[in-house]
Amino acid sequence: MQPYVSFEHVGHTYTLANGQSVNALNDVNFQINKHEFVAVVGPSGCGKSTLLRLLSGLIQPTQGQVKVFNQSITQPRDDVGIVFQKPTLLPWLSVLDNVLFPLKHKYGVVAKKDKEQALLLIEMVGLKDFSQRRPDQLSGGMQQRVGIARALLLDPDILIMDEPFSALDALTREEMGFELLKIWNEKPKTVLFITHSISEAVLLADKVFVMSERPGTLAEAINIDLPRPRSLQTIQDSLFSNYTSRIRKHIYKQANIEDVSTKTVA
Repeated sequence: MQPYVSFEHVGHTYTLANGQSVNALNDVNFQINKHEFVAVVGPSGCGKSTLLRLLSGLIQPTQGQVKVFNQSITQPRDDVGIVFQKPTLLPWLSVLDNVLFPLKHKYGVVAKKDKEQALLLIEMVGLKDFSQRRPDQLSGGMQQRVGIARALLLDPDILIMDEPFSALDALTREEMGFELLKIWNEKPKTVLFITHSISEAVLLADKVFVMSERPGTLAEAINIDLPRPRSLQTIQDSLFSNYTSRIRKHIYKQANIEDVSTKTVA
């Protein structure tokens, strides 16, 4: 099977304002199949967000190639949707108008069918009764649901999520994880999910890419062989614990493994 997304010997170096160079990624190689849910974890500064920018076409690699269905990405693509850490909603617009905003901004007009599709997405993310509310009338989790609906409006083939639940409290974060799985099951997408949470990565993903310290490279690609649909029982599975421990050993220095092994690591 031909991979849907591929990173081939990808490296990226940033040039700072003072002229210094920062090597963010080095010789990254991986593949993602169509409609596969892939999570990326790694220490801070390992280049996770750089992977996101490369796949979205916002920046170009300084070495190697990023491809979608064997075509190199050279510019931003319409078939890529992005959900950011914060939903960045326009406070003066309703939920419905926030979901429609990218479409209106790009084409200058919103058709009746677009509004109908937006309302269906709003209902799908559980906000049917809130379509006319403003962002300041919503909780943080509800605002992030609006961001997800907005990213899905153009029906992208690829959905990139940059730590979308990091600002939420633990209970809401867990709830949003299960909600995301429900949405992904109803509208399958090829997902690249960036997170600092090891347990979140294992719970959501088909495969977890573990990144090394900067300059980031792929330390291990781990297939998550846990049955779907995932549930609270998934977290109790001994395999779940085995996967989180395996990932943790890559991220934490050996001297600290014993110290953190008895703690709950987000």
